[in-house]
Amino acid sequence: MSLFKRGKIWWSYFYVDGVRHQQSTETSNRRQAESIEQKLKEEVNARRFQLVQADPHMKFGELAARFIASGIAHPHHLYHLKFLLPFFADVLVLRLTKPMTEEFRKKRKADRGDFPLKDATVNRDLSVLRHILYWAVDERLLESNPLARLKMARERRTKRQVLSLAEELLLLPAAVPHLRAMTIAALDTGMRRGEITHQRWEDIDFYSRVLSVTRSKTPEGECREIPLTDRLHKLLTEQRQKEGVVFGYQGEQVTIIKRSWKTALKNAGVRHLRFHDLRHTFNTRLMEAGVLQEIRMALMGHSSGSKVHAIYTHIELPAKRKAVRMLETWVNQQQEELKQEQQNASTEERTETGSGPSQGRHPQTVEEEDAR
Repeated sequence: MSLFKRGKIWWSYFYVDGVRHQQSTETSNRRQAESIEQKLKEEVNARRFQLVQADPHMKFGELAARFIASGIAHPHHLYHLKFLLPFFADVLVLRLTKPMTEEFRKKRKADRGDFPLKDATVNRDLSVLRHILYWAVDERLLESNPLARLKMARERRTKRQVLSLAEELLLLPAAVPHLRAMTIAALDTGMRRGEITHQRWEDIDFYSRVLSVTRSKTPEGECREIPLTDRLHKLLTEQRQKEGVVFGYQGEQVTIIKRSWKTALKNAGVRHLRFHDLRHTFNTRLMEAGVLQEIRMALMGHSSGSKVHAIYTHIELPAKRKAVRMLETWVNQQQEELKQEQQNASTEERTETGSGPSQGRHPQTVEEEDAR
């Protein structure tokens, strides 16, 4: 018998390889204490054979510190940890439960007060929490992930904003030169901001008028080929260099555009948009131009769940060129219609302005002016 009672709590005492282990089961129920003791013995035995190095006293704050120290933490992990640590830092990792995540969700929403927080945002927090626990399992710090089957809240689909052609005509002149070039690249290629800022001159074929994405966040997007529009080809030709970063500022790679982007929107009088919405704009314009979904996915580097795009990249290039030509044709037609509408509106305004002063004047005055 290795269970002994201290007050009302059962304690477990047992030996493994001559080493005495003792730990509280934190329960006064004998049957529960026996189950907990059995689990404690299994954990000690697993450590004995180096199957796992779980520390029953390790708190989530310590585990998060190890995760960050490992060097694999990305910026978005660090961002979400700012919200996770105040709630979970002092909780034992082995004591993490799914009801705790629901309490976290409620508290996270309550902290926002009058500004509602979407379930999608909390889902990202909990995804990072679950990711760190999976990492701990891989590193043999945990025997299993206590949140392995955690269900996320259903997310409502939100409308993706798209930059109109009229807004584009206002935005481009209002943007500083390096941001203007990045904006044109995003509108004409659908590249992500990170892909644009990492793009290098060595990966642009001016003779074939094709851009190969230098670096992407997804394997499907890496080194994909995107035909250049006439506008983008002209812009890059004017700034052409032998090597280095294409879209830079004073010779250095651009890392943050938040302030310059916000200023450009304000100066142009354009509603709030994210720079990433330019990628949605590219996809929407391709769809409006009649480009098939498979080709749109290939141009944007989306995963299709198959190896077709990876194998037939060069065979698909003519289809990509055709898609870009269709996009340019559609944009030119829309711009012509927009210009015609603006001209008609301007003509009507001038007509109304020209006839306005004569209205309400005395007929004799009008006759005298006509005589003069």
